Amino acid sequence: MAKKGTNATLGPAERDELLETLEQRFESNMHRHDGISWAKVRAKLERHPEKLWSLSEMDRTGGEPDVVGEDSGEYLFYDCSTQSPDGRRSVCYDQEALEARKKHKPENSAVAMATDMGVELLTEEEYRDLQELEEFDTKTSSWLNTPADIRERGGAIFGDYRYGTVFKYHNGAESYYAARGFRCVLRV
Repeated sequence: MAKKGTNATLGPAERDELLETLEQRFESNMHRHDGISWAKVRAKLERHPEKLWSLSEMDRTGGEPDVVGEDSGEYLFYDCSTQSPDGRRSVCYDQEALEARKKHKPENSAVAMATDMGVELLTEEEYRDLQELEEFDTKTSSWLNTPADIRERGGAIFGDYRYGTVFKYHNGAESYYAARGFRCVLRV
């Protein structure tokens, strides 16, 4: 598998294995994408093989990506793991926050990891849309794409689901916790 960047690709065997995994997940969770055909999703993925590498990274890090809808002719893949992806936890929000930590720095930041994967953090609206499909983050929380005015003040937002409700909270962007990761969206 080629590494991050514009030339990121999967080999034929990796591509076939990923497509099979995605199809099985798609077929097992039809409530997430009512009215969308796997054949059309697959055809679009085959026309955009560069997106397969990002989906592979989402899956490799525990995100269990699946189609959750369409927007302006693009299929939306969100992380659909029940809890925040375990391969993306214990990270602060962004590079600025990482550099601001004086002690006990995490290995990475959510924004840097998402960028390396070729994906974006979910917005608050996207996170709430995801929670309409199922209950996610009942024991964990996920960093969300933070508005600039909040980030400029040193904060970042995250969400979780407790007591039958989607909550949005704030924290210092440099904070990190074993139970907090981040969820992504990939548009294909």
